[in-house]
Formats: sequence, C-alpha cells, structure tokens
Amino acid sequence: MPNDTTMSTILIVDDDEEIRYSLGRVLGSRGYQIETAGSGEEGIDKIKAGLKPDLIMCDVRMGGISGIETLQHMRSASSSLQIVLMTAFGTAQTAIEAMKFGAYDYIMKPFDVDKVIEIAEKAISSSKDMKSANKYEKKVNYDDYKEGIVGNSPAMQEVFKVIGQVAASDATVLVTGESGTGKELIAKCINQHSLRSGGPFVAVNCAAIPDNLIESELFGHEKGSFTGATTQRIGRFEQCDRGTIFLDEIGDMALATQTKILRVLQEGEIQRVGSTETIKVDVRVIAATNKDLEKMVEEKDFREDLYYRLNVFRIRVPALKERKEDIPDIVDFMLQNLVKERKARVTRVSPDALNALVSYAWPGNVRELGNVVYRSAVVAQGDAILMKDLPDTVRPAIAEVQVPVATAAAAAPEAPVAKIELGDTSARFQDGTIETAAPAETVAVPVTAVPLVEPMPVSLPAIYDKLYHELRERQEMRILTLIERQMIERAIAETGGNQARAAEILGITRNTLKKRLDEYSG
Repeated sequence: MPNDTTMSTILIVDDDEEIRYSLGRVLGSRGYQIETAGSGEEGIDKIKAGLKPDLIMCDVRMGGISGIETLQHMRSASSSLQIVLMTAFGTAQTAIEAMKFGAYDYIMKPFDVDKVIEIAEKAISSSKDMKSANKYEKKVNYDDYKEGIVGNSPAMQEVFKVIGQVAASDATVLVTGESGTGKELIAKCINQHSLRSGGPFVAVNCAAIPDNLIESELFGHEKGSFTGATTQRIGRFEQCDRGTIFLDEIGDMALATQTKILRVLQEGEIQRVGSTETIKVDVRVIAATNKDLEKMVEEKDFREDLYYRLNVFRIRVPALKERKEDIPDIVDFMLQNLVKERKARVTRVSPDALNALVSYAWPGNVRELGNVVYRSAVVAQGDAILMKDLPDTVRPAIAEVQVPVATAAAAAPEAPVAKIELGDTSARFQDGTIETAAPAETVAVPVTAVPLVEPMPVSLPAIYDKLYHELRERQEMRILTLIERQMIERAIAETGGNQARAAEILGITRNTLKKRLDEYSG
C-alpha cells in the first residue's frame, strides 16, 4: 500500500461507541485519519456533506437503517466508495446481499486485529486504484465497430485490406488462425460488405456435428431416407441460396463429406440424402480452420482438390499476442458492449489492471479476453475493473505484494505480535494495549511502526544488473523465484520466525507469506 497513509481516511459507522473507539485506535495507530458515525443516517449525511473516505467500515445491525441499506445509499452517492461491512451474524443472506450490493468485503465480530488491518490495507489500495481509474478515457466509438472487429494494429490493417479486396466478389475465402481469434466475425464482415449482404448468412460448426448427421445438416434429407427421418428436411445450403454459408472448423470434416462439398463448389448443385434429384444452389462459401490444412493434405486427411477450391483467397487472423497494441481498444469496446446489453455497469479499467491485460499472453485469444473482461466486470464492486478483479491467471504475481505502510507512531521494541479479538463488549485502547471488559484481562499489543520505504541507493541498479546476468547464465534457475525465496528466508531469520513482522518487512500480507512458506516446505 502507498506510504502516504496520513492522507487516507477511514469512516467507521457503528452504533456501538466502544467499537468505534477501539477500531479507531487500532487503525489510527497505522497512520490513517479516522472519522466516525453513530448511525447509517449520520454516515450518509457525512458523505453527502463532502467527506470522501478511502474506506468505510459499517456495522450491519444498527438502530435506524441497516448496514445493507447504508451501503446502498452510499453506493448511489458514489460508485467508487470501498465499503466493508461488519457483522456478528455471518448468515448466507448477509454475505450474499453484502457482495450483491457492492461491498468490498465483510468481516465477522469478534474481530481479529491482523485481519482487520489486512482488509483495511487492501481496501484502501483498491480505493486508490479506483481513483486512478478516474483518468480512464473512452478509447473507441462503439458505433464505428458495428462488425465487432476492433483493431488498428498493422496486422489487423492488412486483414481489413484483404476483406476490402475480396468482399465484392463471389470468390471462396479460407480464413485461418488460432482458436478464439474471431474467424467468424471476419466471415460476417466479408458478407456484410458483399453484394450478397441482403441474403441469408448461415454458420455451421463442422466439428460440432457428428459425421453421420453432417450430410443431412448441410444438404437436407428426404422423408424415410434413414431411421428417424420422419419428414423432409431442407439443408443449410438450400437455406442460404443467394447468400453465404460459413463452414467453421472445416478441417474436422470427414473425407466423404469433403467430396460432396467439392461438388457444390464445382457444379453449384447438391443432392438431399435419400434423393437422386440434383438441386441447383447459388451459395458463396467461406471456410475457416485452426488446423494446418497443408499438412493434412500431405497426410491424406484432407482432399487436395478441395483445399485448392477453398484457398482462392486466404485471410490469416493474427493471434492476440501478435497485436497487443489493440487490447486497450478491444477492452473498451467490450465494456461498452456489456453496458449496452445491460450485463454489467463497469465502464472503466484502472491503469495497472489494463497493463496486466496487455501483458498477459492470451493463449485463448480474443475469446479468452472477452471472458476475462466479463468475469472481471461482474465481480467489480464499483464502475471500474481493478487489479484485484482480474482472475489469478491474468493478474501478475507482483500484484500480490503490498508496499509497506508508513505510520506516525514511534517504533516500539520488537516483540511477538499478539492476535487480539475485539468483542461486542466494551473495549479501550490505552498505552499500546486493548483492554476488554469480558474477559477481565489486558492483552498487550505492541504498536509496531513499519519503516518508511528508503530511497533506492545509487548502486542498487548495478547490483540488480550483475545479479541478473549471473543468474541468467544458469538456465536451471528461475530468477524471480530464487530472489524471492532468499529475501523471505532472510526476513524470517531476522525476525526469529515472527511471520507478521517478516511480512511487514517484505511489504506483503501475512497470508501471502504463509502461502510462499508452504510452497517452499512442499
């Protein structure tokens, strides 16, 4: 978390004065500015009066309006607020409603101090990310991309040029590219710009239809031609007469069916299954595959004559990793489309989340990107996708690291950090301890200051450079893993095994530290 915590404000909303006081002391000792409200109504009034807290911690059950209602009112006032609900009653309904109405998280009473601090740090970090997302500017005009194909990269410009050259003709087109690159969109775009745009467009996934049914699907059948053929059926080629048929995954088509497709291309006629009558059809064929048809021809898995008939014009759709400069525009288009279809309310992406999306390899191409954007938009608590909303597969490991918190408190002597539970009973924070009325005992909690991040020494880049080149020559080493493990082991040794303190020194959460230690011990 950034080290300017003195600028971070937390609003605590609870009708229990002792809880407000105790939480205020615990979080205030971390350098946060604390505001309090004794009811949901008072908290809402403070927001309406101009208070802009980085985090709101709100009790669920209070006199007056409930925490859920308070959450809804505050959310309507500002969609960027980070709100954590507090409850002693962890029912399924509470959890579902809290997340449904946009809570960042909810925590159970009695509190675990370490957990409270950890959630507060993460929520405030998200608040800062949300504020950074305010600088997001719309990147595309939705109406300019009615075909759904987005991209201004050189690779996509070449695709558009070929589409322009081939669209007005009736030539057969073969669209190739990895799965998920948008080959069907290319086919639709060709059709929309062709002289057949007013006719039918029929897409057939050849890989999804069993071999014993695909001929009936494509060419139709007569009544009684096979078991189950109780009526005459018109095939896809007849359906799109004077139009365009898109044969997707044509590399998965059986050789027997390939022969009949070749006849359609050569003669412009078909035969229904069970019939001897030939039917003339006027159909343009666009085929697509993610397979290497040339290799399949060599191995006799694909007819050579059909391959040449299909490959009159060829359009290769580049993989997303080949045109990463298009990703910001694609993401913006996808968000606008989700809003248009009322599937999500998210309109923005934080800079670091967008950088993560651009940096990811995208083995599933645009289809995978669309799934990630949709999923992230659904889980986002405001109107922006933040780094935390991205799935773990996309989010870089460095995103788990939290920058150490700077506090105004003086550093206390090192001592084991005790885990304290704050009950609903009265509690007071005095001289570095929390006193609870039930049970009647005082448990010491050292107010440990975390050191400010020191400026990088001039020599440090040189050290990094030497270390990198030394380790790079040892191919069996994973550089980041090796350095990370060394730093963690040093911090654990320095603190005598105190994981909480070691995590603070390293600038990561204790959960992340524990996860890493479990990996090392495994």
